[in-house]
Amino acid sequence: MENVLCINRSMGDTSVYSWLHRHLLALRLYSEDGEHIVLVHTEDDRFWAMDSSCPHEGGPLDLGDIEDLGDGKRVLVCPWHHFDFCLETGASSMGLQNQVYEVRVVQDMIYINTQNELCLSPIPETDTSNGKAIPSPSEDTLCFWATKILCTPDPKEKVAMTLEVQERWNSGEITEVGQATPPVQPSRKENLTVLQPGKIKRGKGGTQASRIALLHSLANIEQWAIDLSWDVIARFSSVRLDTGEPLPRQFFSDFVKVAGDEAKHYHLLETRITELDSFFGALPVHNGLWQSATDTSHDLLARLAIVHMVHEARCAPPDPLPLAAQGDCSSVEVLEVIYQDEITHVAAGLRWFTYICSQEERDCLSTFHDLVKQHFKGYLKPPFNTEGRKTAGMTEEWYVPLVKPPS
Repeated sequence: MENVLCINRSMGDTSVYSWLHRHLLALRLYSEDGEHIVLVHTEDDRFWAMDSSCPHEGGPLDLGDIEDLGDGKRVLVCPWHHFDFCLETGASSMGLQNQVYEVRVVQDMIYINTQNELCLSPIPETDTSNGKAIPSPSEDTLCFWATKILCTPDPKEKVAMTLEVQERWNSGEITEVGQATPPVQPSRKENLTVLQPGKIKRGKGGTQASRIALLHSLANIEQWAIDLSWDVIARFSSVRLDTGEPLPRQFFSDFVKVAGDEAKHYHLLETRITELDSFFGALPVHNGLWQSATDTSHDLLARLAIVHMVHEARCAPPDPLPLAAQGDCSSVEVLEVIYQDEITHVAAGLRWFTYICSQEERDCLSTFHDLVKQHFKGYLKPPFNTEGRKTAGMTEEWYVPLVKPPS
């Protein structure tokens, strides 16, 4: 049986066919049995269909990129782990196989060879006990958008989506936290040159080239910081404390705010880099921050300790004097905004670390020290921005015991 996807071109611009015809994209179609399909429109005006869930770990192929392998073959790439699937056969270069479906276009009607009913929106489930329709779980949840942002490679799009989701969450338009499986690593644009952290030279701001290097390095950190905020939301959304209680809603609100701040920071830095006649991606970047996220992906307390307390607590801004000496007041103002916000981010990490420890009857300081020794390589290195840490509520007893003792 072939199921019709859309009605004909007589509907004009409201026709799904017309919409797909104008775009190179992948669109999810919902099936009554939960085995959803992704419909792909390629630049040669052909249509393809396959199961929308990656057979590896269920990644959303409708959020994936369409790539041309250069031999006439096109693939759909899963945004989670980058498994590719041939649009024609469903075969992957990694040895996996996805189900594909025959697609025909007849007089502006798209037909997909499947026995299941297809729909552009989730199909309501039926409660057989009373015959009433029960809406399927909405995808318009905080975790759905968190995962989508993590899978967005373009930093400008990532910033725009972050600020939009923040506004919708704060206004109550998005009501549910939901659940979603975040990618192993966030997506990045392919034109970036990625080096080891130690090989990245961050300027001190004495020359224009040095200022660009400094701001570029910070922009890279802020892009990762956006992803770290969304990852802690999506990855730990279903966490239950030892008491059996879920995380309070305010936990998610706090990290939505952190994500919004980091998005603002990236935008300020990227704008300033452009004003200095450069662009983000002009210099090499590193992904060192994500290693800490990977190492703590199994433990929320460890994630809060390492990412949101240790790394964020390095909140001393770069020395503004070289920038000021060059008359670059605009860059100095950007750094001051970032510095003030980062203090509140440390406070958020500290607040939720101490909350969980309190609920689970753990000693906060000893738990923190043990987790840092376990997951952070080496000792914490002074000098510390004592005033900034104190403002965030992180007094010396938290970090001084983690400094290398004098020999």
